[in-house]
Amino acid sequence: MPGDGPCNWISFTSESETPVATQSSRFAARLMVAPSVIVLFIWMIVPLALTVWFSFRIYRLLSPDRTGWAGFRNYSWFFNSPDFWLAISNTLLLVGGVLAITIVLGVLIALLIDQPIWGQGPLRILVISPFFVMPPVAASIWENLFMHPQNGMLASFAQGLGMQPILFMENYPMSSVIFIVSWEWLPFATLILLTALQSLSSEQLEAAEMDGASAFSRFRYIVLPHMTRAITVVILIQTIFLLGIFGEIFTTTQGGPGSASTTLPYMIYKQAVIAKDIGRAAAGGIIAVILANIVAYFLMRSMGKNLDA
Repeated sequence: MPGDGPCNWISFTSESETPVATQSSRFAARLMVAPSVIVLFIWMIVPLALTVWFSFRIYRLLSPDRTGWAGFRNYSWFFNSPDFWLAISNTLLLVGGVLAITIVLGVLIALLIDQPIWGQGPLRILVISPFFVMPPVAASIWENLFMHPQNGMLASFAQGLGMQPILFMENYPMSSVIFIVSWEWLPFATLILLTALQSLSSEQLEAAEMDGASAFSRFRYIVLPHMTRAITVVILIQTIFLLGIFGEIFTTTQGGPGSASTTLPYMIYKQAVIAKDIGRAAAGGIIAVILANIVAYFLMRSMGKNLDA
């Protein structure tokens, strides 16, 4: 029969065997990945479950005999505390301030070091090097070497001009922390933005220049749109880490003066380590996780289009 040729038999067997091979390979892949997924799931779910459990319990290390079911009292303590809302606003201020500084300066520095200048390689290394300094070390350097009201370089410079030294940590604690954290994260933003800038085709810029476009117009209509995805990545990654900033505040201001520079992670630390109240600290940790997921959700919704473009 015309339909009983060898070609038809081969195509029939291949079509019938392909799904079987695909299903077996998928099953083998899932079987090999399963142990890692199970270990990772346990690694994440056990601490989270214990944190949720302790958040509903009375658990104070200073009075171990006093235990029991607290219900939502640990959560209500946070929401009724004035320091909680100040900590939330300080956390958002820290994230927003660092993002604004690192993105603006990151774009400018990326444009600068992308130019063909002498010593371009060592200059890039110097720009990126602060990112490898440990946060407590960087904060200590800035506090003692630059911002100290008596022995700091900025104080010596002010005294040389006949001015009074500025008490950075006392009068401007949150601004000082934002500046230090921005100095730490600026190399990361610069590196990502520089990578995006180097992927831009020079032919587009040359064509725009030949058409009479100014340098500002080329930056606004060609360079900046090309860097939009990289800026989105910087915002997403930095926001995740900035919501948990702790070391810089602990090293410099310790949340003070008063609660002027207290963020949500530092407030949780005070409840867990200073007040020895594990129940309240666990409730604060759950609140921090929920707020971080809310922020991440809205960021992904608002900026997901740039990543898909």
